[in-house]
Amino acid sequence: MRSLMSLTCVLGVIAGGAAGAAPVEVGVRPQFLIRQIRNPDLKAKLEACLDRPLERKLFSIAHRGAPLQFAEHTAESYVAAHRMGAGIQECDVAFTKDKKLVCRHAQNDLHTTTNILGTPLAAKCTKPFTPAEGDKPASAECRTSDITLAEFKTLTGKMDAADTKATNVADYMNGTARWRTDLYAAAGGTLMTHAEYIAMGRKMGVKFTPELKTPSVAMPYEGWTQEQYAQAMIDEYKAAGVPAADVFAQSFRLADVLYWIKAEPEFGKQAVYLDDRDETDKAFDPMNAATFKPSMKELKAQGVNYIAPSMPLLVTVENGKIVPSTYAKEAKAAGLNIITWSLERSGPLQKGGGYYYKSINSVVNNDGVIYEVVDVLAREVGVVGIFSDWPATVTFYANCMGLK
Repeated sequence: MRSLMSLTCVLGVIAGGAAGAAPVEVGVRPQFLIRQIRNPDLKAKLEACLDRPLERKLFSIAHRGAPLQFAEHTAESYVAAHRMGAGIQECDVAFTKDKKLVCRHAQNDLHTTTNILGTPLAAKCTKPFTPAEGDKPASAECRTSDITLAEFKTLTGKMDAADTKATNVADYMNGTARWRTDLYAAAGGTLMTHAEYIAMGRKMGVKFTPELKTPSVAMPYEGWTQEQYAQAMIDEYKAAGVPAADVFAQSFRLADVLYWIKAEPEFGKQAVYLDDRDETDKAFDPMNAATFKPSMKELKAQGVNYIAPSMPLLVTVENGKIVPSTYAKEAKAAGLNIITWSLERSGPLQKGGGYYYKSINSVVNNDGVIYEVVDVLAREVGVVGIFSDWPATVTFYANCMGLK
């Protein structure tokens, strides 16, 4: 009941004005990043925009809301992202035991993104909490498919984290990274169904990018096939009267994208193939087009119009400068629209940026690199949107550079 009341209040606040009419605020972070930029021309260009009025931008895509500081996939996180000017909001779509669609990054992440381990529902988890012992880390696995929708709605969201050195549940749940914060999540975030996310987005006046998550359970699930799951997600937009042009359905499974292209051609036009072949194919090399199987031209021939790789697949370093990769050039040459993920998910960049900067780590040594990367992605790679854990950063850049 607490979650339902919270969501009602949040929707009421949004509905208080015209759709999308809330003023855009980006706070002090863009200025903080700009001060550290090494490229003097880029720095001067962005500094000149600091006092300009801002508007919402489709180029700015909220990655699970604003999870740099808010509990991901919660109403509070989505509202924060909306205020930061995100023109597109993401809901990662998983399903519950009774086959209802909800917003969670993975079907099996409730133990790190909600308070489930501190509730009686912990008894229903696929794998109960096991404390750390010696060299063995603490662990648990709680799936959305372990509980019903009604049970899911009794939970609250928290920052996605776990302390694997913990010997008790309370410490395990209290693992937020030092560079994030519990300041806006301590009271618990309001969990969302996919339908509630759609209703909220319509009131906000934003577009949608739902991601069909790869199930943790074997499919078919109690007779429910992968295709039925993919269709169920699209059906909730149709039921809500959302135009296909406002929806960018995503999946890491190319088969899901091809299903939408065939079964729901209007939605399929904007279906997004999330490309993680650098993680799943040992032969894949973003600097060698011969390793792209299928190739960019083959993807386009199958009807794929949007491709979304992680940032490091799109950039490399040549003569000390950040430049487009072979992957980026091939995708652009094939006529694919490129979206990328995820900005501001790496923490401070004083000593490199880990996974999201792995292809350019040699030139990453301060947070100003964030805008240097965004600039290359926008101007040289030609991406049409960037996912960020703090949408204000991308919103500011898009406004300054006159992007949509």
